[in-house]
Amino acid sequence: MYHKKFKLITASAAIALIALGSSCNKISSFGDTNSNPNVITSPVPYALITNVEWQLGGFASNVRSAITCQYFSEAEYPSIGQYAIPQVDFAGTYTGLLNGLQTVIGNNTSTSAEIATARILKAYIFWTLTDRYGPIPYAEALKAVTPKYSKQEDIYPDLIKELTEAGAQMPNSGTQRGDIMYKDLSQWKRLANSLRMLMALRLSKKYPGATEYAATQFKLALNDAAGSISSNTDNFQVNYVGGGSDNAYSNPFYYTHLQIRDNGLSVPMYNMLASISDPRASVYGSSATAVPYGYNEGLINAWRQANPGWARVFSDAYRDKTSPVFVVTAGQVLLARAEAADRGWTSENANTVYTAGVTAAFQQWGLAAPSAGYLSNANVALTAPTGTGANLKNIATQFFLSTFPDGTQGWANWRRTGYPVLTPSPYPLSAAHTTIPRRFTYGLSEYSTNLSGVNQAIGWIPGGDVQESRVWWDQ
Repeated sequence: MYHKKFKLITASAAIALIALGSSCNKISSFGDTNSNPNVITSPVPYALITNVEWQLGGFASNVRSAITCQYFSEAEYPSIGQYAIPQVDFAGTYTGLLNGLQTVIGNNTSTSAEIATARILKAYIFWTLTDRYGPIPYAEALKAVTPKYSKQEDIYPDLIKELTEAGAQMPNSGTQRGDIMYKDLSQWKRLANSLRMLMALRLSKKYPGATEYAATQFKLALNDAAGSISSNTDNFQVNYVGGGSDNAYSNPFYYTHLQIRDNGLSVPMYNMLASISDPRASVYGSSATAVPYGYNEGLINAWRQANPGWARVFSDAYRDKTSPVFVVTAGQVLLARAEAADRGWTSENANTVYTAGVTAAFQQWGLAAPSAGYLSNANVALTAPTGTGANLKNIATQFFLSTFPDGTQGWANWRRTGYPVLTPSPYPLSAAHTTIPRRFTYGLSEYSTNLSGVNQAIGWIPGGDVQESRVWWDQ
């Protein structure tokens, strides 16, 4: 780890900031370890927020999650797709980005908009962490050196509460200094409501009924006067400017394509798109030669040498230095609304919001709206009566396709719904681990620095700290 200075260039001005630490260059670690702001003696709230925003693309580009849910295949040095134990440390996220956001929240010079923004960002990051691991340090996190863990069933309601309060706290309009994500504060309110809906829907296994907690929270967010993300103009995305040391301010897939080239578009993902003539196949991969999933090293090396034109992640036009990374999109939110309507949680027309969601998901990549033929395909259309959840397969599959390359969201939605149907690796590394992981296991640093907390958390997880165990909402 080291400290450096960086310069952030926005459309309107150049803002010089201190990087508050380091972030790992290998994209597979993005969203796992981040910079350390503990060196700050005089915190500048807007600079801390900018630093977090700049690194959000890593959370939506986490390679381990993307390989686990079969968005990507390993074209070299395979292990994740063969179910190597996902023992990933998360301590850096706490000491880095989360600590920086907590500094903003507790700083008496922060504006109400800065505090609300920090609360929304903190909720998003905690959401990604608990969905990967299950119980995590939460209620005591950022307060105690060795915090106790919290149960996921306690974390989710508090995240939704934080987003509700932060949305209400955020001014209705205006701008804030250092914000590289949005041009108007009203967009942050829509983001908060959108995250509330996505989190509520994540709980559908636990609370499936139309009058239960998940549906109630979904409807509260949907009906909030501030609205939600329903247009691509409100997408929550990182717009890279290119350049910086090691291309730090370039799209992360641009950098990895130049340096590593370990991963490509998977055969399962490509086949899913090709089977419904989905034009996103030409966006998500650089060729039609998709990479087999879960091969061992000998097989994948031979295959790669025989197929030099194998499909890298994204075609060149979508893997430029300044290509955006989408974090929360209109397509995702509209498709979540379609599922809620199909479940009978809301009175919206499921077909209407579903078509709008698929259309937005196409158009965010600059593609034309889906054709009538695409929408009428039996594997796309909602052909069953709505209101009972009978259309879940097609809705969940479209959500899965729309979240690419955000493996954290794709993997979570697959665990929740079972769609699309994924086939495990034919060449697992161990006879003890032959199924697609349902969670990450705790990193070695947690066992060495917070053993009592880890042991308590393990007691809450049916099956213990193994990758086959299910997080609370997946049980």
